[in-house]
Amino acid sequence: MSEGSDKTGILWVVATPIGNLGDFSARAREVLGQVAVIAAEDTRVTGRLLEGLDVPARKVSLHEHNEARVIGGLIEQLAAGREVALVSDAGTPLISDPGYRLVSAAHDAGVPVHTVPGPCAATAALSVAGLPTDRFLFEGFLPARSAARRKRLGALAGRSETLVFYAPARDLPDIFDDLAAALGKERRATLARELTKLHETVRRDTLDALHDWVGNDPDQQRGEAVIVVEGNPAGAPEIDIEALAAELARELPPSRAAKVLARLSGMDRKEAWGVIEGVRR
Repeated sequence: MSEGSDKTGILWVVATPIGNLGDFSARAREVLGQVAVIAAEDTRVTGRLLEGLDVPARKVSLHEHNEARVIGGLIEQLAAGREVALVSDAGTPLISDPGYRLVSAAHDAGVPVHTVPGPCAATAALSVAGLPTDRFLFEGFLPARSAARRKRLGALAGRSETLVFYAPARDLPDIFDDLAAALGKERRATLARELTKLHETVRRDTLDALHDWVGNDPDQQRGEAVIVVEGNPAGAPEIDIEALAAELARELPPSRAAKVLARLSGMDRKEAWGVIEGVRR
């Protein structure tokens, strides 16, 4: 779309390879070659990805620390009729990556938002995990500290859906230790590490066995990983968060109600406080 057009531009959400450049789709290349601006999590990473391609677009940094600040300028570009592409460092934008605020602002501004689908580490791991995929719960990255991590995992222990987590491979021994403690040593899981890359690892075993394996092999503590864990076959009744929050808000002061809600639901205190405030309005 040319500059000066009285038509609104388009925001393209473009998936890029998670490792193997052969997964870079022809459509993704075409779109990135036609837009005026590429909003990239790290412009250096995206620049290397686009080396050798005739991509004249200006690259703008958009990450978790500056997203709120740069949205306005990008929406202005779109309102002026220019096309903008959103990419992350690897995979599908917004899946544990920044971009939600920009996409939301584009919808609010009446800007068309189109997807160019492609690689995603979570769905790639699910496809090779050998565990049920009819229902799954994507958790992204777990808390960095063990105590908080075990608390969150404890809240997930009864879920019947297959669980999907992202993890830096250097933390795998500690994470598997916490997974085994919270979910049970015999729970089956699949480690999918460095997917589509030269040293790709896909291994299914019990949580306890995977803990021992990664702990004894330093090579498995390199790169990025996805952990897919089978759900609890027995399941657990799901908590009606709003109903619970409303009952707590009636019986307890707001701060106390938020504390109890956080403990029972597994959400953090800030999130629980927002839910309590919402039901009190």
